[in-house]
Amino acid sequence: MRSTFSPFCIVLSFRLTKRRIVYAASFSLIQSFFISSRGVDRSIQRDFRQRIRQYFVRPEPYRRTLTYMQGLMSPVERKNGWQVAEEVGEATPYAMQHLLDRARWDCDRVRDELQTYVRKTLATPNGVLVIDETGFLKKGRKSVGVQRQYSGTAGRIENCQVGVFLSYASSRGHTLLDRELYLPKSWTNDQERCREAHVPASVTFATKPELVWRMLERTLEADLPVAWVTGDTVYGSAQSLRAGLEARKQAYALAVACKEHVEVQGIRGRVDQVARGLVREDWQELSAGTGSKGPRLFAWARIELAAPEISGWQRWLLVRRSLDEGTKPAEMAYVLVFAPADTSLEEMVGAFGARWTVEQCFEEGKGEVGLDEYEVRSWHGWYRHVTLSMLALAFLTVLRARDEEDARKKSLSRRLRHQSQKQPTLFKPMCLLISRSWFP
Repeated sequence: MRSTFSPFCIVLSFRLTKRRIVYAASFSLIQSFFISSRGVDRSIQRDFRQRIRQYFVRPEPYRRTLTYMQGLMSPVERKNGWQVAEEVGEATPYAMQHLLDRARWDCDRVRDELQTYVRKTLATPNGVLVIDETGFLKKGRKSVGVQRQYSGTAGRIENCQVGVFLSYASSRGHTLLDRELYLPKSWTNDQERCREAHVPASVTFATKPELVWRMLERTLEADLPVAWVTGDTVYGSAQSLRAGLEARKQAYALAVACKEHVEVQGIRGRVDQVARGLVREDWQELSAGTGSKGPRLFAWARIELAAPEISGWQRWLLVRRSLDEGTKPAEMAYVLVFAPADTSLEEMVGAFGARWTVEQCFEEGKGEVGLDEYEVRSWHGWYRHVTLSMLALAFLTVLRARDEEDARKKSLSRRLRHQSQKQPTLFKPMCLLISRSWFP
């Protein structure tokens, strides 16, 4: 049975998972999209709605977008066309399908406004851009970009599409920021197949690091505060990507494979061979962030590499070693770091540790706002659905961040009041409180 909601409030439900509390939100179309009864700056939301309105040729697709977002953020279990349509009170999914296929609107400009929204609501000077990819399992061969390729989602080679993403993480929260669909050579070399999927004629083959560089250029030119860029070995091993970041004086902490070569005191060698020269005194036990089981502790060490030509900056090899040493050698990971010369080891570890946030973005995106539950095959259909899912995820992230901030303020106020009254504290304030006012 379809749920019904008050037209003048937001109804938030929550469910516990192993790692966190995830919010699922549903909005009344009458109340419209991006209006909260508390916590969120209404002027920012109003400005956002006005700014994206200009990218829709007609008012109907704009209003349909708000309806589609309502469905994506609803508690309905699956977010396919039929169930989203039913959730918002429509008999068929044809209007939703029209929005993603034939309606005239510019999803790239909407993505740009998403970045502006994140800058106004989540950005901090210590923000980190995280690079990663995720797979979308598919059947058949008609969906754009699909082929048998490795999917991190499945952990093996599957018939799937692969999306390359950029996420933003700060002390206020983390969310997906930009996206590119990886189009394999089996597609770019088949013009007829591309035409059937409405791939623009200007699209040619691009490697995943090349797709990432496009996103990085867009983001770094958008005045979003970014202290670090981090990613896994697929991107850290791309020398052109590292060189581009260095040219912009953008700090990075990018993982590389053990066979990557570096220069130390004029001698080039593999990073795993260089790391063998570390002694016990070089290692420090530090946390790379808090996971589901508490602090993620590892042993860390760094080695200064050949200095770049940029004055005041330095390159390092950062080495991570697991603390679980038994009969087998401890597991090692290698990270190339480019940062100001006075950067501490703790700062490097903290930046690299932000990588886990993109995995949480994928999990929440697929589990809460239907990131992977689209029923489109075309190039523009993929970008439109994914863009709106990212938008929904960003809004839920902001709601959660504001609620946590309000909870901390209330907790601090109560603690100060108790201290002023010289009453003993009977319990420690919780890190996260769910305000009763969220619920009807």
